[in-house]
Amino acid sequence: MAGILAWFWNERFWLPHNVTWADLQSTEEAAFPQAEDLYLAFPLAFCIFMIRLLFERFIAKPCALGLKVQANGPQKAQPNAILEKVFTAITKHPDEKRLEGLSKQLDWDVRSIQRWFRQRRNQEKPSTLTKFCESMWRFTFYLYIFTYGVRFLKKTPWLWNTRQCWNGYPYQPLMPDLHYYYIVELSFYWSLMFSQFIDIKRKDFGIMFTHHIVTVTLITFSYVTNLTRVGTLTLCLHDAADVVLEAAKMANYCKCQKLSDLLFLTFAIVFIVSRLGIYPLWILNATLFELYEALGNFPALWVFNVLLVILQILHCFWSYLIIKAAYKAISKGKVAKDDRSDIESSSDEEETVPRSKTPHSTITTNGTGSSNGTNGYLTGGTCSEEH
Repeated sequence: MAGILAWFWNERFWLPHNVTWADLQSTEEAAFPQAEDLYLAFPLAFCIFMIRLLFERFIAKPCALGLKVQANGPQKAQPNAILEKVFTAITKHPDEKRLEGLSKQLDWDVRSIQRWFRQRRNQEKPSTLTKFCESMWRFTFYLYIFTYGVRFLKKTPWLWNTRQCWNGYPYQPLMPDLHYYYIVELSFYWSLMFSQFIDIKRKDFGIMFTHHIVTVTLITFSYVTNLTRVGTLTLCLHDAADVVLEAAKMANYCKCQKLSDLLFLTFAIVFIVSRLGIYPLWILNATLFELYEALGNFPALWVFNVLLVILQILHCFWSYLIIKAAYKAISKGKVAKDDRSDIESSSDEEETVPRSKTPHSTITTNGTGSSNGTNGYLTGGTCSEEH
């Protein structure tokens, strides 16, 4: 095990030339990031998850009820043992042949059976109240951590000059505010990774899970190698759009359509400007060029940049979906919706026979930040759910 650890933490891979792990050891004069600090993220992630449960129950839910958010879930399908067996053991989307067989067996018309399966699928969807509470929690956290990040960064020299991210490296002491910022962000993303399996199921599950893995890896890597200055810029930049997105969802759940439309347009602008403009010109420029000029070439530099470029690819994909949805919606006189993290995998469009003539629901694609999209795909009417 000692040999494996020595190989894994090879200084020539992780650190620039003439820099060793000894240079990053804390002393009485100055503290530096230590790998063991990251163990704090696991118990803190659990605490964040517990705080979330309490917040949703005792703060978000009363707020939702006060705003008259619908508390009831979708209408339940009438009990039927035969259809239930088909639904649970065979398929949730019976084809035309199976529908006809069930019609003869039950002496029901095909449309009634289709309606039963649609209601049964929708029965597993969460209520608007549940979705509001989840969005309110995320909005509250993102607003808090974004505000904290801005207050911290406006006092730092590297906010105004990214070359300061590498000035004096590796002897850049770990400030308590920076340590707190990093650990809380890392803990939150760990909590998202685990809670994603029990949260509202979305079409963008796979891409969002990949996004969380890349984010956790980047936070961990940058902390251990003391590249935290550029890390704080990246974290703060990404939190900005998420605040507006969750606010738009909450407005939609409250049926404040004009406010929801306005917030969605604001989100689209903030997302595209920050992810397609500021991120590549500010962050990627700093890591691809300025970091190389300041510290030279070393293998981990390319790992770091590959992960950052993967994020940029996701940004481009999500931005394409946002622009496409906004264009379609505006051309029809409606404001577009961001499906980003807002469409459940169990959602279905209303069906008629044959399936190829399925009516188009209000929202059709996936989400952006990922949607099976990514944190969500976009389509038709401001942050509204698929019907």
